[in-house]
Amino acid sequence: MSLLDITNLSLSIHDYSVLHDVTLTVDAGEIVAITGESGSGKSMTALAAMQLLPKGSRTSGNIMLGERDLTRLSERALCDIRGNEIGMVFQEPMTALNPVQTIGQQVAETIRVHHPEITRAAAMARAAETLARVGLPSERFPLSRYPHELSGGQRQRVVIAMAIALQPRLLIADEPTTALDVTTQAQILALLKRLTQEDGMGLLMITHDLAVVADMADRIVVMRQGKVVEQGATHQLLRDMRHPYTKMLFAASGHLVNLPPAPPPRPLLKVENVSRAYRLPRSSLFGAPSSMTAVDDVSFTIQRGERLGLVGESGCGKSTLTRALLGLEQVQSGAITLDGEPVFSGDKPNLAVRRKMQVVFQDPFGSFNPRHRVERLITESFHLLPTPPRGAERQKMIDEALIAVGLKPSDARKYIHEFSGGQRQRIAIARALIIRPDLILFDEAVSALDVSVRAQILDLLAELCAAYDLTYLFISHDLSVVRTVTDRVLVMKSGKIVEEGPTAQVFENPQHPYTRKLIAAAPVLPDTSKVPV
Repeated sequence: MSLLDITNLSLSIHDYSVLHDVTLTVDAGEIVAITGESGSGKSMTALAAMQLLPKGSRTSGNIMLGERDLTRLSERALCDIRGNEIGMVFQEPMTALNPVQTIGQQVAETIRVHHPEITRAAAMARAAETLARVGLPSERFPLSRYPHELSGGQRQRVVIAMAIALQPRLLIADEPTTALDVTTQAQILALLKRLTQEDGMGLLMITHDLAVVADMADRIVVMRQGKVVEQGATHQLLRDMRHPYTKMLFAASGHLVNLPPAPPPRPLLKVENVSRAYRLPRSSLFGAPSSMTAVDDVSFTIQRGERLGLVGESGCGKSTLTRALLGLEQVQSGAITLDGEPVFSGDKPNLAVRRKMQVVFQDPFGSFNPRHRVERLITESFHLLPTPPRGAERQKMIDEALIAVGLKPSDARKYIHEFSGGQRQRIAIARALIIRPDLILFDEAVSALDVSVRAQILDLLAELCAAYDLTYLFISHDLSVVRTVTDRVLVMKSGKIVEEGPTAQVFENPQHPYTRKLIAAAPVLPDTSKVPV
């Protein structure tokens, strides 16, 4: 008998059908990956397994955990199972953690909720043991730390510790590595695999990227529009993909674009010996304040028409450098100039330079005001212009920007919630393009997108490069993306540029050990012709 056996599961919310006859199993000690695009029903299948469904939900079929049908249990019985027999790891650790409780308290709370007879001291001791299991030993990461004092990967380890504190039989991980850099992602995946082997629990992992689970999962389930279109043992499925949708996902995961040749070099942005440090709190009442250097003597040049990549782990200084380039944060030494003009003029940002730069953020929904229509959202940068266009000229610029990113002029009257994630990112690019900036900064602009949508956005960038001679700095932790959309790449570690050069040369023949470490950690799709039988 399987640990988890979902049979002919259908789910509707009010009158909207979400899942259609979903059937899958997870055995003890087995890793099963559910993959597919956003809206395919992956997360709803996991939530149905936990019976954490919204109001108005109706289900049919069976969800068996051992010999018990979860769809027939009372809420009280389900509360006993959640956390005790089924653990769940969510995508965004900061929203899964309580910011006003220490990490020790949060792991201990999971234990005491199910075992109130355990004393607080015993629960905290067990919490310390569990955190040590996930790589957070108390001598280096005291139980008194708060979530904001940890990195993204460390927060995810705390969430995993909460999920496994009672050694559940089944662990569900919903996109647990999407927002993490490649080395942290590799560590979290290895941790989940080790815990599965040590505890003999089943792992149901949800992801939109086949490359992430290609050499980790025992079996893969492919979902589309609420249905399972294909499933099987990982090696068998990758070697003999039958459904066109599975083949499309595989192709999109390794998608390459054809960038037009870069024009002859002409310097546009110069960064010369830039450093930025932050003052840290005093360690004692009379002790001298210390500081942390986020950007350390960084120098590089972006040529007009060049596509430059910037890669590195979380905390390496990418975001601080980006804010400095945009004039949002003043540096303490060095100079940043665009076309010979300083980004900062005295103690204030130079608005003449600011209007020549635009940025596309990671989260397209979070970077827009949901109360405004698209026509207002994409014209926000008009306030930077000395004489903003009006009337017919304004409408013409809106129409041209939307058409350039593959949308229709009529979309200008819609609100941002009416679009998919990929369409929202197209609107973000339209907002950056509309005033024809000299430089665009893409800050993790595709990391939250499905592989198929990501491929479409990357193709769009190549088309815009041909049409507008775009110059951009592409900041990402996804090395496969940086490899295909940049001419040159910078590798950043601990605030320093440790390696730079033509993209192909750096990826094929990395010189610095850190670069080799990043490339080795990046998930790669296997060559289907070499997948073992």
